[in-house]
Amino acid sequence: MNENRISSELIRGNIDTIILRVLCDGDSYGYEIIKTILKKSNGKYELKEPSLYTSLKRLESNKFIQSYWGDESQGGRRKYYKVTDAGKDTFHRNFADWKIARELIDKLIR
Repeated sequence: MNENRISSELIRGNIDTIILRVLCDGDSYGYEIIKTILKKSNGKYELKEPSLYTSLKRLESNKFIQSYWGDESQGGRRKYYKVTDAGKDTFHRNFADWKIARELIDKLIR
């Protein structure tokens, strides 16, 4: 394992929020979401496909995102994901909760 990579355990509880954040910037498809997260983390965190699609399924069943098929590209049709208003509200609420948790954890482990 690369020493510069962050433990998946530290991020696991925030995957839905991370995906919602990516989709707040615009519609995207699975592989592109993975690439965006890898880029934003400067290569320190790579979301695995099973975790991505499990999260996307959960977010869609909770009506936080919607999926649709895009036009055919070189490799075939891609399934795109779009954040809903409920998803945006959830992202903002989760982000506020995360900031509180971060402050608390900082106090507890320093």
